This record gives sequence, structure tokens and C-alpha cells, in this order.
Amino acid sequence: MRPYILVVEDEAPLITLLRYNLEEAGFDVEEATDGEEALISVRERRPDLVVLDWMLPVVSGIEVCRQFRRRRETRDLPVIMLTARSEEADRIRGLDSGADDYISKPFSPKELIARIRAVLRRTRPSMSAEQLTFADIEMDLTAHKVTRGGRATHLGPTEFRLLRHFMEHPGRVFSREQLLDSVWGHDVYVEPRTVDVHIRRLRKALDVGRSPDVIRTVRSAGYAMELQ
Repeated sequence: MRPYILVVEDEAPLITLLRYNLEEAGFDVEEATDGEEALISVRERRPDLVVLDWMLPVVSGIEVCRQFRRRRETRDLPVIMLTARSEEADRIRGLDSGADDYISKPFSPKELIARIRAVLRRTRPSMSAEQLTFADIEMDLTAHKVTRGGRATHLGPTEFRLLRHFMEHPGRVFSREQLLDSVWGHDVYVEPRTVDVHIRRLRKALDVGRSPDVIRTVRSAGYAMELQ
């Protein structure tokens, strides 16, 4: 599953440059051109990391970062701040606002990508992990195998991606639309009810014997992975 990066920047040429390089590096990229749009975008679909310009129209990057840190659902959202400011006091201010890293313009896209990967390794270790574990379920991402209680569990490609998404975010509730964006991709049109079909298939594959159901249905909200 490609990590999803939100780029918040108001300079069109820089957005084009960043999108091209990030997509070439294997990231899924969305963009916002001002702080208010960034806040709305994150509420609609939470990214794995935000690349955030300091100087933005409407709401500044510093204020956007502060709002992320004040909200429970985005408190741990990784943020790399971009800025033309290079003074030490400005770097400290950017980090004090809650940014995980800070890079001054002009910068090399290769350096930014390396910083993004470093932050993701630190804040989202499951993204670089070769194996995920939840309760008695083990997922080998390299061999593309799943076991539960030591017994092999056979999943289709979509169910495998769906399970991986849940295991990377245990306890979080995802709406059908969020699952469609994260598992199927936001450029693919699929009926939201399709999610229900694949959830049923995933449950059937995982719930062998008397194993408890680990996929919880949250009425009017979606699904979450947790022990019930």
C-alpha cells in the first residue's frame, strides 16, 4: 500500500515538482494550496504524512500544525515543514509548533524524500515492517502470507490489502469512503457497498473455528479492527 502524502503549498511550480518526485518515489500524493483547505482535506482523508509550507494564505502553516496537535485524531500526524526561513529561531519555532522535521527552501527533492522516509520509519514503523501482528493474527508482508493461531489463512488480494490497512491502524474507525480511498485508491470508482462484501469475506477467512471476530462494525460510522 503506497503511503499517502498531503502536500500543502501555494507555489504551483513547486507543487508540480513535488508531486512528480514523490509519485516517482512510490507515494500517493494529494495537494492543498492554503491552510484551510489542508485542514478540510485531513478531516476527509487522513494522510500518512503532511509536507507543510510555513507561509500559506488563509491559515499559516504554523497555525495548521498547531491545530493538528490540538486535535486528538491528528495529534500524532507526522508533519515536515517547508520554509524559506533559515534562521535558528525560526527553525525552533517551527519545531515548537509540533513539526517532526524542518527543511529550508531551496531544497533537493531527493533530500525531502529521504526526510519523509526517515520520519515515517520513526513515526509509522509498521510501514517499513515486514511483519504485522494483531492478537493471534500474523501478516508476513514479504511472503504475502497470513496466519491466525498458527494456521494459514487464505485471502484474496483485496482482502489482504484491507487486512493490512486495519492492522496498520488498530482501533481506528474507518468509514466505507475512507477504506475505498486507502485500499482501492481514490482514483478508482467503486460502490461503497463493495466494502461490505469484502469485509464479509475477510471475516469469513479470519473467523476460523471459535476465533473471535476482530472486525467491529460501528453503526453509522464504519469498521474498526479491535478485540471485542
